[in-house]
Amino acid sequence: MGRTVTVATCALNQWALDFDGNVERIFKSIEIAKEKGARYRLGPELEICGYGCSDHYYESDILLHSFQVLAKLLESPDTQDIICDIGMPIMHRNVRYNCRVIFLNKKILLIRPKIALANSGNYREMRWFTPWNRLRHVEEYFLPRMIQEITAQESVPFGDAVLATLDTCIGTEICEELWIPTSPHIEMGIDGVEIFTNSSASHHVLRKAHTRVELVNSATAKNGGIYILANQKGCDGDRLYYDGCAMISMNGATVAQGHQFSLDDIEVLVATLDLEDVRSYRAEILSRNLAASKVTPYPRIKVNFALSSSDDICIPTSESIQWKYHSPEEEISLGPACWLWDYLRCSKQGGFFLPLSGGVDSSAAACIVYSMCLQICHAVKNGNQTVLDDIRRIVNDEMYIPKEAQELCGRLLTTCYMASENSSQDTYDRAKSLAEEIGSYHINVNIDGAVKAILWIFSTVTGRSPQYQVHGGSTRENLALQNLQARIRMVIGYLFAQLCLWTRGLPGGLLVLGTANVDESLRGYFTKYDCSSGDINPIGGISKTDLKCFMQYCIENFQLTSLESIISAPPTAELEPLQKGNVTQMDEVDMGMTYAELSIYGKLRKIAKAGPYTMFCKVVTMWKEICSPREVASKVKHFFQMYSINRHKMTTLTPSYHAANYSPDDNRFDLRPFLYNSAWSWQFRCIDEQVRINLFMLCAVCV
Repeated sequence: MGRTVTVATCALNQWALDFDGNVERIFKSIEIAKEKGARYRLGPELEICGYGCSDHYYESDILLHSFQVLAKLLESPDTQDIICDIGMPIMHRNVRYNCRVIFLNKKILLIRPKIALANSGNYREMRWFTPWNRLRHVEEYFLPRMIQEITAQESVPFGDAVLATLDTCIGTEICEELWIPTSPHIEMGIDGVEIFTNSSASHHVLRKAHTRVELVNSATAKNGGIYILANQKGCDGDRLYYDGCAMISMNGATVAQGHQFSLDDIEVLVATLDLEDVRSYRAEILSRNLAASKVTPYPRIKVNFALSSSDDICIPTSESIQWKYHSPEEEISLGPACWLWDYLRCSKQGGFFLPLSGGVDSSAAACIVYSMCLQICHAVKNGNQTVLDDIRRIVNDEMYIPKEAQELCGRLLTTCYMASENSSQDTYDRAKSLAEEIGSYHINVNIDGAVKAILWIFSTVTGRSPQYQVHGGSTRENLALQNLQARIRMVIGYLFAQLCLWTRGLPGGLLVLGTANVDESLRGYFTKYDCSSGDINPIGGISKTDLKCFMQYCIENFQLTSLESIISAPPTAELEPLQKGNVTQMDEVDMGMTYAELSIYGKLRKIAKAGPYTMFCKVVTMWKEICSPREVASKVKHFFQMYSINRHKMTTLTPSYHAANYSPDDNRFDLRPFLYNSAWSWQFRCIDEQVRINLFMLCAVCV
């Protein structure tokens, strides 16, 4: 009697609408799974078309091409003798569903639609799909003729069912269904399902892997069973990076762990497990066994196929392992770097252009590119031919083999220090030192001539010459002169990005990297269309606090010692005149708040869902030892005034890597008005009233 099963899951770097590339990776994953002895192969969510197709899901073409790919998979000899679990969109009775198509030997066993759709944060599945609400119900799905010709099936089961093979029972969950309070695996397990599969498109967020792993392990810890999770990996055309972490768990313990960050397009995990371990584990869970008689049974699709062999007693089984987590600093080093690599190779550009100011933000972006170069060298050293082919195409050298990150960085990254009369020697030196350490192609540009030329145009037309505030000018004049410098840097940056490689006799152009962080975006402390503007931004979803921790990690692990002076230097925009050669303009003074305070405001506003009044109530308790209620009220009011006045800037911000749940990204994650009544009159009156109550209570206690 067979008892040992070998199953495979995978993480694939699928790209939205890249049907040729997607099917190639699916085929390769099936091939690897079979080579490793697996008899069940699970793939990521919507892997045929790629998860991030967005409004393309409305197009009938995507359904047609998905079925064409399915036909290619069904008729191939490479998919025989293994159960293949594939993701694609399907229209049933004129309703579009996010589905799993499970087939074996040219026969479709079941089409299982998604029951719980992801519709929060970055997810908008209910915009394109409908959840299947007919639980434990199966209908006939009439196949397209192109599929009928291969399967000789006119219709197949469509709905919420499980597979009963000759040796076990397999149930399906799709991504979000693991995360909801009423996960299907609970009642499926009580009904005798022993193997649970979950195909996901779960994107990276700092510290999220812990939650995902705990959910998978807890699913089988309470109820017993084998849990197999597949996930997409890479950038499939948006702000998100899908972070792999394919895994297999049994009875609450991990037995196989996939990489969270990797340049490998295909990763297949295989585990061999003993079904009797599941059965004996469940036998002593009395509460589960009592519930089994009450549960409504799932429809079972009988499958004349076994995941085990009849003589498997000598086959070794997989042992449990300890999950290895990355620190948040490692996640910042690896995630955005992998995202940049995918963006670079898919956009077919020749590298990156980065305005390097000598401050924390642009330096952190430079470190992420350097980390990308380290990963490329590591992947090539380990025999990744796809990465080698891509880098040779990007640098236009068919014989090139990257060996050192610094040398590769000199080919892929151009850094530029854009000096003005307001720039200090300190920032010039810091930018130069970091560029030398990472090996970037570094240039220096002075923008004063361009600034004076534009001011001459203005003065010629108006007869007026604006002055800095320190020279007697107004606040308006001062701000206009600062914004002019910032915007000229953006224009010059794009010019150099287009023509830098041309001047070096190389083909192609460069992608401009933006460098605004979360805190400055939230506060609006940046100029529209300045150096925060670019093609993509690797740090736009990360706070200043996390960036500084990441840079400390780079000092310790990449030996980038020049970062020490950058971290310790007070943040400054250097847009106002120097005083005796020294910087007098400080970011935190200009903002009227510290970056530490901004980080707290940002988390309370987004993660804790705090408006002005609730934020005051929370902060007044947090800061009771350092601020009076009146001082807290003033700080909270100032933050919300600045936030609301500047929210319009978020509508033009460069697409950024989504890294954290405190992100203020206006595109789809943090949907807010961009025109506010910045007086917040009602809300601020409530705060003032609470301050009066606090003062009255304090006086009463003193008396």
